[in-house]
Amino acid sequence: MEFQILFSNITNPVLLYFVLGIIATRLKSDLEIPANITKFISLYLLFSIGFKGGQELAHSGFNAEIIYSLIFGMLISSLIPLYTFFLLKWKLSISDAGAVAASYGSVSAVTFVAAISFLEMQNITSGGHMVAVMALMESPAIIVGVMLMMLYNDKDGSKKMNIKSVIHHSFTNGSVLMILGSLIIGIIADAKQAEGIKPFTTDIFKGFLAIFLLEMGMVTARRFASFLKYGWFVTLFAIFIPSINGCVVAYLSQFVTHEVGNRFLFAVLAASASYIAVPAAMKIAAPKADPGLYLPMSLGVTFPFNISIGMPLYLIIVNYFS
Repeated sequence: MEFQILFSNITNPVLLYFVLGIIATRLKSDLEIPANITKFISLYLLFSIGFKGGQELAHSGFNAEIIYSLIFGMLISSLIPLYTFFLLKWKLSISDAGAVAASYGSVSAVTFVAAISFLEMQNITSGGHMVAVMALMESPAIIVGVMLMMLYNDKDGSKKMNIKSVIHHSFTNGSVLMILGSLIIGIIADAKQAEGIKPFTTDIFKGFLAIFLLEMGMVTARRFASFLKYGWFVTLFAIFIPSINGCVVAYLSQFVTHEVGNRFLFAVLAASASYIAVPAAMKIAAPKADPGLYLPMSLGVTFPFNISIGMPLYLIIVNYFS
């Protein structure tokens, strides 16, 4: 059973397009997806998953489990940067440690979307409220990471920045705003009217996801070499810390919800690392932090690990403790 889950994920055409993107870049192919198209697809994916989640949430209604799930998600997002920061600052500067810690405490919307697709392949359902959990997990890690930098570093200007602007930016970041807005629209939209856009949010979803991951594969291959100068520490961190986070949360999530799909998504969110919201916020909060470090770590190592090996691993743990 475990081998079947792993093999099924590795042979997923969506993942194979990610591999194709890496191969194309390594072969120095002229294959290229225009930036405007990539941006449109990323917005579409966030719109689609947010709207579908809102519709599901409208049908299921609010209950105690949803409230506990939201609190649990924000707690995860706040605690991960706390302990990872102190591990990282042994080897990295305070600014770099804070930026990386914020990345791994925050979440990857694209990894979440891939996780939803993975669940559909396994015929496992999840709650629409998990979209709200994902959106709310973006900001706490950024805030904690910035506060840690302010506390431990008074030499790079971190204490002089406007914390309000960082918090505002983390909540109004385009990806966060799109998925939260789509979630709200999905909740309040008339069910009959919503049927009219269902083909757009459902039927073509996986095709757009495959094209987007093709681009992500090319970006990964281009950026991966830039952080090799940091040595094996950051590579091992980018594999083992997310896997530990995912496995621990896969176990702990049973105390919040008994739904396998929701527990799996909690594990994936804990294991993912942001490469959209956090880099945008760090431009304001920590201009001396090296994006050539935290971007390749999250996008070049953690992301491919999660979508290939991590997801089957987390599902196995969730099933074992069910």
